[in-house]
Amino acid sequence: MPIDPVCKMEISIADAAASHDYHTETLYFCSIDCLRKFESDPAVYMDDMGDEERIA
Repeated sequence: MPIDPVCKMEISIADAAASHDYHTETLYFCSIDCLRKFESDPAVYMDDMGDEERIA
């Protein structure tokens, strides 16, 4: 199950409030607020994501 890169909440793809294609990855977010935070500075959140938080 993917993890929201902003709040670190585990979320199912079906229940995600939003998604965002970032380079070669699709990221899923629990809320529009988390998506907006991510969009304001994606590098900060991507640098903090571990491999186990990424989905293929």
